[in-house]
Amino acid sequence: MRSLLFTLMITLMPLAAPTLSWGLTDAEAINVSGRQRMLSQRMMKDYLMIGANVKTETAQRQLDSAVALFEEQFLALRDYAPSDKINAKLDAVEEIWLSHRVKIISTPDKSLVPELLKENLNLLTACNDVVKEIEKHSGIASGRLVNMSGRQRMLSQKIAKAYMAMYWKVDAPALEEEFKQAITLFDESLLELQASKKNDDPLNDALKRVQNQWKFSQSGFQLGDQGRFVPTVISVTTESILKKMDKITGQYQELMNSDQLLAGSD
Repeated sequence: MRSLLFTLMITLMPLAAPTLSWGLTDAEAINVSGRQRMLSQRMMKDYLMIGANVKTETAQRQLDSAVALFEEQFLALRDYAPSDKINAKLDAVEEIWLSHRVKIISTPDKSLVPELLKENLNLLTACNDVVKEIEKHSGIASGRLVNMSGRQRMLSQKIAKAYMAMYWKVDAPALEEEFKQAITLFDESLLELQASKKNDDPLNDALKRVQNQWKFSQSGFQLGDQGRFVPTVISVTTESILKKMDKITGQYQELMNSDQLLAGSD
């Protein structure tokens, strides 16, 4: 199981994520459950890219890998779940996922996208509830940094998802507002992460690189405001941000592991 999961993670993207195994620490569980949020948006983005004929071969590979990794990570979280409350949150994810999975791997149908987008947001909300419950259970303050940095991964894919839907001219009036809100939240969260007193020099440097990449991405977003869509550029830049933020989340995970060890020794 562990070797299969490692292969899937490498196939999905060259991320500096923790090696998943049975017996996750709380920090790893926040990271992994946070990655589930990202995968929910990544799958929807890939579905839209295939439908809109944007880098279809790449999108199909990403979609297949994301679906497989989502299911493998779900099993790891089930095995980890230390409380009835966390298991209940996982139950909610599973209920939505069983239906969503069938639709997300099917041939894209533009007429079905508006309803699929709504269900996808429901899946995202359920995944986010799992993260929050695990963070609460941990009782470690730095869990917030793992959660927030991991959420940036999700926002990179949520932004790309909304952009692809607008490019494909999907009939979903709330898309533009969702797109703008995700950009604003990414901005605010990046500033908060940069201001953290827990950061060491490597973390500050890594966050600065994300900020530089983010500025470049925003120039592409602004072209969409003028009716000029550049889906390939947005796909590449948001992918770069995703990879950078995943490495940063891994760094915050190690920080939280250290904090938890110190708390346990008191």
